[in-house]
Amino acid sequence: MENVYSVRQVNSYLKNMFAQDYMLNRIYVKGEVSNLKYHTSGHIYFSLKDESGTIACVMFAGSRSGLSFRMREGQQVIVLGNISVYERDGKYQLYARQIVLDGAGELYERFEALKQELEEMGMFAPEYKLPIPKYPSRIGIVTAPTGAAIRDIINISKRRNPFVQLILYPALVQGEGAKESIVQGIRMLESKQVDVIIVGRGGGSIEDLWAFNEENVACAIFNCRVPVISAVGHETDTTIADFVADLRAPTPSAAAELAVPRIDEILGLLDGYQTEFRQQIHWKIQEMRQEQKKMELKLRLIHPRSQLDQKRQYLADLEDDMRGSMEQKILEKRHRYQLYLEKMKGLSPLKKLEQGFAYVADEQGHRLTSVEQTSEGEELEIYVTDGWIRAEVLEKGKEAYHGNRERT
Repeated sequence: MENVYSVRQVNSYLKNMFAQDYMLNRIYVKGEVSNLKYHTSGHIYFSLKDESGTIACVMFAGSRSGLSFRMREGQQVIVLGNISVYERDGKYQLYARQIVLDGAGELYERFEALKQELEEMGMFAPEYKLPIPKYPSRIGIVTAPTGAAIRDIINISKRRNPFVQLILYPALVQGEGAKESIVQGIRMLESKQVDVIIVGRGGGSIEDLWAFNEENVACAIFNCRVPVISAVGHETDTTIADFVADLRAPTPSAAAELAVPRIDEILGLLDGYQTEFRQQIHWKIQEMRQEQKKMELKLRLIHPRSQLDQKRQYLADLEDDMRGSMEQKILEKRHRYQLYLEKMKGLSPLKKLEQGFAYVADEQGHRLTSVEQTSEGEELEIYVTDGWIRAEVLEKGKEAYHGNRERT
């Protein structure tokens, strides 16, 4: 077989071909950094890619003087070097001698640097975020007066709630003077005492959106006393304004939906509040009526007529109590009198006379209790129940107990 070559011969031949090509010995290649690796030896291994392909790259430690920044994934760079074949693997790669940031890549570096600086200053901290009002009546908008962004905001706002007032500050959103225009718009709308401010624009490249990555725009948003909603570009676009704002909306349309409440939801809430308010009024009226009844009762109790009626009733009760007490006392006294009367009757001389006893007295009326007080021939007066008897003592004598007589 003729013309049979080894792998080494082929790789060596290809390497010589690359070495003899003037363009490949000094070439600028632009692309996005990927598969980046800083080796302990000092070499840097990475790949450059674009939408169509990838090329392997290496920068040896001896060429690091051609690199003035630290490379990171996703950077857009321009690499100066030569393309040659690595014989061992049979692959060609770009041997870098100098690496600089591309225009977009440089902006990305500035973006990351400012982002880190502002984050360290605390401007992204949640505690500084102002709450977005639920029911704003005046909404300020800082954006271009023409374009899809303002049309979307107006259309969605009118559909959701036509009663919300929109105040537009027509600002430059890209190019020279854009950052100053945006800052002026924020401050002007803040002075108009709007309830919330939407700051944004439609989509574009990083260069188109760069005004919203400027430090003075970030400071104006941070220092604004009115809540700010950022609405820059599409959902995949991220700017410094998004981090500083009180709320980030992925698009201007979404910002309008976040800022403007639906009128039907408001009316539903108002109906609910009206029902609740009526119930509370009804309960309050009932409570006040009960309180009124209590007060009327208290007034009746402390009214002089009521006091007089109570005193009269009290006196009547006292009179009844006294009458009852007196009647009870009279009954008790009467009963006791009857007892005494019976006792007195038992001790009365008349009662004795009724029992057959008599009262005997001498002529002088002295009561006689012993035969020794009389003498024969003396006249005596004997009192009985129904009168008296005059008698003469004919004989006297002593009668012993049990009726036995003893003459004297």
